[in-house]
Amino acid sequence: MPALSLPVAALPTAQPSSTIVPGQTLLYNNYSGVAPPFPGNVQGASLPTACGKPGPDDVLWQNLLAAEWIVFSFYQQAVERFDAASFTSLDLPNTTFERIIEIRDNEAGHLNAFYDQISNASTKPGPCSYDFGVTAPGSWLALQVLIEVSLMAFLTGLAQEAKLPSTGAALVAVAEVESRHNTWALIEAWNLNPFSGPIDTAYPYADQILASTNAFVVNGSCPKENPPYPYPNQHLPALDWNRKNETGHTGTDITFTFTEQKALFDDDGEYFAVFFHALANISVPFDPKKRTSRVPADFDAGKGIVIAVIADQWGAPTKESCVTAPLILLQQPGSITQLV
Repeated sequence: MPALSLPVAALPTAQPSSTIVPGQTLLYNNYSGVAPPFPGNVQGASLPTACGKPGPDDVLWQNLLAAEWIVFSFYQQAVERFDAASFTSLDLPNTTFERIIEIRDNEAGHLNAFYDQISNASTKPGPCSYDFGVTAPGSWLALQVLIEVSLMAFLTGLAQEAKLPSTGAALVAVAEVESRHNTWALIEAWNLNPFSGPIDTAYPYADQILASTNAFVVNGSCPKENPPYPYPNQHLPALDWNRKNETGHTGTDITFTFTEQKALFDDDGEYFAVFFHALANISVPFDPKKRTSRVPADFDAGKGIVIAVIADQWGAPTKESCVTAPLILLQQPGSITQLV
């Protein structure tokens, strides 16, 4: 398929042409302007231009493109709001802001690539308005780590949904880049060992994690032509925990909170707190009235993430068995629990 193409007049002056292909241009590596790199300046959804049957993975790419608009906007807002001194004042390396700009450029390249993967028989979702609730560089860096590890979690789930081998390969290639972004942050911003253990956490129900990113979308701001995001959406109630007094780390007690506790549980039902880490999950009987559990100590301490969900079946074997949305428990860096 050809790369996403727009009239030259629609592009910022920093962009050389209307046919920019990721991997064949330096735009997505070292553009340093504040204006959004192409296609970050696109407004509205792109409607189908061809008749016929949608591509076999069109829905997957639509979901991923809508999510990528969120990620790109997170970095673009940082480029617009901060400067180098914002981070050197925190005693961070003088290259910190430069790297944030470079990640922003990479994310714009992802937008371009995801547009290209959606067939011309399907709508290509456009950007909404986004509010991330952070204004200080320190809290932005904390949220950046959580967003990057969330990306890894839902990319592993999407890879399990891919119908074409080429789609699975493309998702792995994107995940490799996102992993490098997170590695940079853990080393440079947090001065930590970036390794997450031998295997990052694979969560099978990607759409549940994608749905949680709707918290950043300003209500009513999306183009009316955009397809539902994500599709399908179970509209599960959010799961959280007592962040004030607990860490959410392996081997520690955790007190869960819910947005719709009364509607969640049947009086005679049996429920489990299911914790995912690496390729395995561990189930613990769960009492909805006490709302307490313990993050399994079996997991390698301080590595990567643990994903928790409340389910009505041992092991949460299907997405329908989940009665809450998944909760990402960041294990590293442990020092930012209160900030995200």
